[in-house]
Amino acid sequence: MPPSPDASSAALVNRLHRSAFDYFRLHTHPETGLVADTSLPGSPSSIATTGFGLSSYPVAIERGWMSRAEAAAIVLKTLRFFEGCDTGSHPDATGHRGFYYHFLAMHDGRRVWHSELSTIDTALLIAGVLTAGAYFDGSDPAETEIRDTARELYARVDWRWAMNKGDTLTMGWKTNRFIRHRWRGYNEALLLYILALASPTHPIPPESFAAYTASYQWLRYGEIDYLHAGPLFIHLFSHAWIDFDGIHDAYMREKGIDYVENTRRAIRIQRAYARDNPHGYIGYSDTVWGLTACDGPSARRRLRGGHRQHFIGYSARGAPFGPDDGTLAPWAALSCLPFDREAAMEGLDAILATYPNLLSDGRFPGSFNPTIIGPTAEGWIDERCVGLDQGLLVMMIENARSGLIWRLMRDSPPICEGLRRAGFSGGWLSAEQPASSAA
Repeated sequence: MPPSPDASSAALVNRLHRSAFDYFRLHTHPETGLVADTSLPGSPSSIATTGFGLSSYPVAIERGWMSRAEAAAIVLKTLRFFEGCDTGSHPDATGHRGFYYHFLAMHDGRRVWHSELSTIDTALLIAGVLTAGAYFDGSDPAETEIRDTARELYARVDWRWAMNKGDTLTMGWKTNRFIRHRWRGYNEALLLYILALASPTHPIPPESFAAYTASYQWLRYGEIDYLHAGPLFIHLFSHAWIDFDGIHDAYMREKGIDYVENTRRAIRIQRAYARDNPHGYIGYSDTVWGLTACDGPSARRRLRGGHRQHFIGYSARGAPFGPDDGTLAPWAALSCLPFDREAAMEGLDAILATYPNLLSDGRFPGSFNPTIIGPTAEGWIDERCVGLDQGLLVMMIENARSGLIWRLMRDSPPICEGLRRAGFSGGWLSAEQPASSAA
């Protein structure tokens, strides 16, 4: 008897879930524990990807993909690296003032590509550190050290310094100066502010969160009102760790929705925009969608239909206001599984049915562009798998299946304290939480 459609769908999601986690088994340095930014040979580590990796090991343990002892050993190696790495204001350090450079050499953690000391990428790393500290709660020496080191790494981050005497956090620092741009408006820095507000050593003031939200944009597309952010990942990254269901800050209380409902509306807008397809790109529909930050083709390329177009390479693509050059993220629909299961599964089925050559070793590439002429219907395909995409899939599929990461973070004092200091209330946050002195 053939499997039911539901059983087949579950088996497919299981395979993609495991394959996404396997990225971290394949692309983690055995000595430093740093995770490669992409699957390309010679790729440096991304500290944000390393944070997603740290958050993925609890999933691997619970799913039986890795033993608890094996995962704890890798996590501890990674935390020990950051605890003992070279820090200071010199240009080839790993970090400074508790922050870390965006890209690091895999083998020794030295700064590469003249990258910035990144506030948001450090926050994504620290979120992974705290996830590991929350999960490994055993009494043996390895798990005890994981918790102690997680607390130490979080306490080191000088979030207040990163405000550079302003009312919001800067985007980072470049060896001798702060980056001019600041984190304002709705974006992936929601998680950054929550962590910075709760710091036991260098907290930023609650007023900074009000300054951050002051430039939020409430917009309408068609009949849908929502808090605008064009790239899909913005509506997902902070959600990978924090369960925003039923809790509200001042802005969302006024609008009468929470951030989860807002993400659902953003998914609807992505689908509606792809259905409307204002630029007439190949493949777009309400089941083939996903505009987000990703790499893409560059220079002028020949399109199906004969004419040529200039492409924009890496960009934070978004809906409904662009930029949009026909490049889509094939993993995007599945990453929305906790918020809109029907949209996620319809999107997954449509992508794989229409573009069967996308998967490589069971994993999605970062992006593709079917409007460009290529050897197959997929057109241009990113040659890389991207660690951030794979980590997001591991966490979001697990949150949809069991809520594991959300449960861990609902019991995390820094997350609870940061949410409260940001003005969140209601829902699960109203329940009594652990003391804020623990990580």
